[in-house]
Amino acid sequence: MAWVLKMDEVIESGLAHDFDASLSGIGQELGAGAYSMSDVLALPIFKQEDSDLPSDNETKHPPFQYVMCTATSPAVKLHDETLTYLNQGQSYEIRLLDNRKMGDLPEITGKLVKSIIRVVFHDRRLQYTEHQQLEGWKWNRPGDRLLDLDIPMSVGVIDIKTNASQLNAVEFLWDPGKRTSAFIQVHCISTEFTPRKHGGEKGVPFRIQVDTFKQAENGEYTDHLHSASCQIKVFKPKGADRKQKTDREKMEKRTPHEKEKYQPSYDTTILTECSPWPDTPSAFVSSSPSPTPAFTSTPHTTYSVPDSNSSSPNHQGDGIPQVSGEQLHPAATIQETQKWLVKHRFSSYTRLFSNFSGADLLKLTKEDLVQICGLADGIRLYNALKSRSVRPRLTIYVCQEQLGNVQLEQPQDSGSGENRNGAIFVYHAIYLEEMAASEVTHKLALAFNIPLHQINQVYRQGPTGIHILVSDQMVQNFEDESCFLVTTIKAENGEGFHIILK
Repeated sequence: MAWVLKMDEVIESGLAHDFDASLSGIGQELGAGAYSMSDVLALPIFKQEDSDLPSDNETKHPPFQYVMCTATSPAVKLHDETLTYLNQGQSYEIRLLDNRKMGDLPEITGKLVKSIIRVVFHDRRLQYTEHQQLEGWKWNRPGDRLLDLDIPMSVGVIDIKTNASQLNAVEFLWDPGKRTSAFIQVHCISTEFTPRKHGGEKGVPFRIQVDTFKQAENGEYTDHLHSASCQIKVFKPKGADRKQKTDREKMEKRTPHEKEKYQPSYDTTILTECSPWPDTPSAFVSSSPSPTPAFTSTPHTTYSVPDSNSSSPNHQGDGIPQVSGEQLHPAATIQETQKWLVKHRFSSYTRLFSNFSGADLLKLTKEDLVQICGLADGIRLYNALKSRSVRPRLTIYVCQEQLGNVQLEQPQDSGSGENRNGAIFVYHAIYLEEMAASEVTHKLALAFNIPLHQINQVYRQGPTGIHILVSDQMVQNFEDESCFLVTTIKAENGEGFHIILK
């Protein structure tokens, strides 16, 4: 037994000796003399990473800060953007503060800058159809503006301008070195742009955006300096106060653990930096009265009001040259696609589709177009791309009676389109949309090349050869695809003609 214990001690001492010997070389190979940490950090890979990190001196410092003196909602999660509730028509102060460091932008010291405040849609889908949304609001609220400046309460703003074509924007000049406060009033409410189905729908959020410019060499304020915006919702008078109170009471009922997931309610709303609104440089400097700036998400967008010749998809005006027929071809270039959009009364989307060729546009599905252009214009554009014309309400066929064939009371034989002598009668198709007697007169004049002012009356031949005056009610009772022979007789006073449908 003693011999076994002795052997165990020898083995343990030998293992310990070998282990110590194996560790003895580590310090010799990786000592300070072999490698230094400064040499390792000097390697190119670490220099590359270190250079990509922004230094404190390179941190962008905004030249201005805009503060809206209204509390934010407490029911906003930590990493979401703040949300502020406003009452319709109430004045809210936006303070424009000079935030420059010493030596920043010395060229504007002692000079005026221009700011444009606007209310725009927060939702990207509504931004695509902003012009149509605002035109609809204007139609329902004639004479009103979406955004106004409360001039008596504002401080430090001069040369205030509004544009009749931009109801959601106001511009003014101000001196960054002086106290400046602009009091705004928002007159649209969030639920006005919500599809009304069952009532109680949530209103859409808006954005208040401020874009500031300095004076360029040509004297215009077009050099962009700074932009910032915040998210808002607009309620009917006192509705914002009730909503703020409701959010506060809901938060008070939450557990401390749940409250940690939400932002506190701040007394003021800080507008955060953003990209400039695309059409700001030309929003108020255009002197041409015919084009109107369109509220889309692309720069310098304009749209043209359709003329009387293009009031119907079936009757396009002749003022714009036809690109390649009525249908857009896949081989159409970008320029040809733009002309096709203008011709078919989609001028407000030309900038949106500025990089689309014919093939690109034809690849879009009906759902894509509705998402981009809204329901009404999306379906209209889809039908135009697929060449879907509107079916006329009534179609009639007319043929001019030959003077030598007085016996043509019944020109057709068994529906063959020929008379008994084998002569072929050529009929013109007339498509009626308004179902009115005046429309029949107008289209008969076009079909037979008769000056419209020379047609006095249009009659229909009745029983025993009597002449019945064609009225709106008679046209509405025409059978679809009826056939008529047309003859003309001199008016009694010798001026003009009467047309008789047989």
